[in-house]
Amino acid sequence: MLAEGIGITNAALRTTRGSSDLRRADFADSALRLARVATELRPMWIAFVGKEAYRGAFGERAALGLQERTLANTRLFVLPSTSPANAAVPWNERVCWFRDLAELSKPVPRPSVRALVLDEDDRILLFRHPGADDPGRWLCPGGAIEAGESEADALRRELQEELHVEPRIGPWLWRRRHVWAWNGTVYETTERIALVRVDAGAVRPDPSDSLFFGGVEQGFEHRWWTLDELASTADDFSPRRLPLYVRDLLEDGPPPEPIDVGV
Repeated sequence: MLAEGIGITNAALRTTRGSSDLRRADFADSALRLARVATELRPMWIAFVGKEAYRGAFGERAALGLQERTLANTRLFVLPSTSPANAAVPWNERVCWFRDLAELSKPVPRPSVRALVLDEDDRILLFRHPGADDPGRWLCPGGAIEAGESEADALRRELQEELHVEPRIGPWLWRRRHVWAWNGTVYETTERIALVRVDAGAVRPDPSDSLFFGGVEQGFEHRWWTLDELASTADDFSPRRLPLYVRDLLEDGPPPEPIDVGV
């Protein structure tokens, strides 16, 4: 299920033979715990399998389907119970509700390209887009491929916009797939990352430049990192094991084919 981007948790604190055996105390702090899940893990949806799970957590009845209540940026959806005891809802009708949620959760494809930018001293240039309550992750510059563009043309355009340089695209090093949510939409990013060598003095990232995604303006910060700094910081990276793959690159050179570097 994790491979499909699905996690499992519970609303009640104990197991019973049926939902009618549950008591209010069994849902103690359930709403607060689910709010922490929404804030820390930032799922696009929390789906309650059965109306009683939702009622127990929030103390209010709910119709099946999308709810008005949200937790942080996470939307809530109530599914029919899958128990055979739920005979009031025919099986085919239950399946329809699950299909509705699947359709709402279907990610938008977003093919993208990024550059591992190294200077003459093998320092790495990374960007970060901090939010109000989230410092964000450091990642390589780049972005989505526009209609009609090749990967190389898209990366060249992105680097011209973000670094104000005319880059020479090197070998393609890595690939990754990442499913994520932004501003109410789920995206599936399939990404290739190329090596780009630059003169650090010629690179001019400007934090005052406006970066827009999904119609929302994003600020950004940039930093040149040494390999030792990458290995010693507590900051987060995308991909998560970026320091390891940079070390492998500098020690062994580019791989013969782009390798999967995970999320």
